[in-house]
Amino acid sequence: MAAVQTRSERALNRVAITAVLVITLIFLAPIYWITSTAFKPRNLATTIPPTVLFQPEISPFVKLFTKRSQLRTAPTPEEYSAAPWWERMVFDGGEKIVRSGRGEVQPSGYPSRFMNSLIVAITSTVLAVGMGTFTAYGFSRFKVKGEADLLFFILSTRMLPPVVVAIPMFLMYRAVGLNDTHWGLIILYTAFNLSFSVWLMKGFIDEIPKEYEEAALVDGYTRMQAFFKIVIPEAATGIAATAVFCFITAWNEYAFALIMTNRRAQTAPPFIPSQVGSGLPDWTVIAAGTFLFLLPVAIFTFLLRNHLLRGMSFGAIRK
Repeated sequence: MAAVQTRSERALNRVAITAVLVITLIFLAPIYWITSTAFKPRNLATTIPPTVLFQPEISPFVKLFTKRSQLRTAPTPEEYSAAPWWERMVFDGGEKIVRSGRGEVQPSGYPSRFMNSLIVAITSTVLAVGMGTFTAYGFSRFKVKGEADLLFFILSTRMLPPVVVAIPMFLMYRAVGLNDTHWGLIILYTAFNLSFSVWLMKGFIDEIPKEYEEAALVDGYTRMQAFFKIVIPEAATGIAATAVFCFITAWNEYAFALIMTNRRAQTAPPFIPSQVGSGLPDWTVIAAGTFLFLLPVAIFTFLLRNHLLRGMSFGAIRK
């Protein structure tokens, strides 16, 4: 009987491992497709059947960071040989790099949009996690009248999809001059992530015994000193996990960034699809921009990966 149970358990383990591998491959397939397309020549990006083996090249990234225009006439041999090696890649694709009157290469809009994404996502994450931690500490350690109703009201701000409130927010922002500004997006993303931050951090702070702070108060610490020296170090795992989720949400947000910004504060998500343009789209450039856009959030999540499992196993769900 024991042997039969052992064989059945092994079979179940094999099935579970197979299911995990299949699901992992399904989720990684789009990442592989984007990455491979970012290094493909343009003529291989849309072949049927798809081209799997190819000679990688970086011309999509050269095109991504420079302004280009279609070649009306082929460059002369002298122009081709005098051009830098990376500009020859653009020539080979039937385009040329736009230069200023002084011969300087004109950059595309992607670097500034990428920097806008970093500024908005990092600042809103710091604000949301900071204010959420203070708010969660107040709910966790003090008796607040109508606490359940207040927590539900905070949570209810996440119940409406962003597109529902985008038009009213656009009109209000236009009235106060916050359209197409970094602070406009930062305020929106902070407010959007604050409810998640409060609920998740409250679960973490509830796990920290109050006796730690009481002992610190007896030793002469003030409430704020106890908070920063006792609670914050103990809640570091929760803060890191909350920061990851808030950063991912702000980094990937599309609807508000599309409606509330135009040029000066536009982030990368609405800018990348705009590169499709008219005529034959260059999917390799779009894939290159998407590939670079994935890197910061992947690196940030990887660095804080040890905190994520605990952050997902308990927290805001607990009461």
